[in-house]
Amino acid sequence: MDASDAISDFLTTRRAKLTPSQVGLPDFGGRRRVPGLRREEVALVAGMSAEYYKRLERGNAAGVSEAVIDGVSRALQLDEAEHAHLYDLIRAANAGTHPQRRAGTTRTSQLTPGARQTIDAMSTVPVYVQNGRLDAVATNRLGRALYSEMLDDGPQPANAARFIFLEPRAQTFYRQWEAQTRQIVAVLRTEAGRSPYDRRLTELVGELSTRSDLFRKLWGAHDVREHRTGLKLIHHPVVGDLDLTFQAMDLASDRGLQMIVFSAEPGTPSHERLQLLANLAETAVPRQSA
Repeated sequence: MDASDAISDFLTTRRAKLTPSQVGLPDFGGRRRVPGLRREEVALVAGMSAEYYKRLERGNAAGVSEAVIDGVSRALQLDEAEHAHLYDLIRAANAGTHPQRRAGTTRTSQLTPGARQTIDAMSTVPVYVQNGRLDAVATNRLGRALYSEMLDDGPQPANAARFIFLEPRAQTFYRQWEAQTRQIVAVLRTEAGRSPYDRRLTELVGELSTRSDLFRKLWGAHDVREHRTGLKLIHHPVVGDLDLTFQAMDLASDRGLQMIVFSAEPGTPSHERLQLLANLAETAVPRQSA
């Protein structure tokens, strides 16, 4: 993934989403050749010369300071995830002088025994561990039962992006499937900014772009998002509809991995169904062993 092209595309798509009135500039009307702000308007709000901003939007990030990044972020009204993504893109564009060597590198992560023991001990809630490419790295017993539709079939390691875009069952499993597709792509975009030389991530994006028109369209939007907390609406094939809140935490002892813990509000049908799923998962183990 070329960092300079990524900078150009990202800034262009962010600029297209804004109008002069949204950034406090007068709009004198008239036809605009492109949607959103002009480059000169972004530069004015960011407090820099138009030529400097034009060079940046063309992908020339040489010597760009944090103050410049902050100014552009403020002008384009970037949120925290978008600001961090722009910083990552500029850092990647300026990193080193051996792009050919780094282009083949891949971030690899494994779960430590201590982390494995911890998630196994969390028996009353589903736990799911993934890497930046959204590969399933580990689950506890209830987490595997929750995500059985994705984990039990298909290529390994199971990958959330492949499942949601290439597996028809995902449209039933995720009750808000369309919203989930946007979130998945935004999370992958964020990871692409952090790890532009991850060969497996590049291959994954290429595969999905080739096999899914929807993925290709969403990838071109350059939206980014952090996956930290929220509500997941799932239709489980055994216990039915589940409304689950989730908290996602980066594992300090396992760099590059994120642990996601799900729970249901006590006293709700989802809580009862989750308990039922936990009971079924417990009783399924002896049968599988036998």
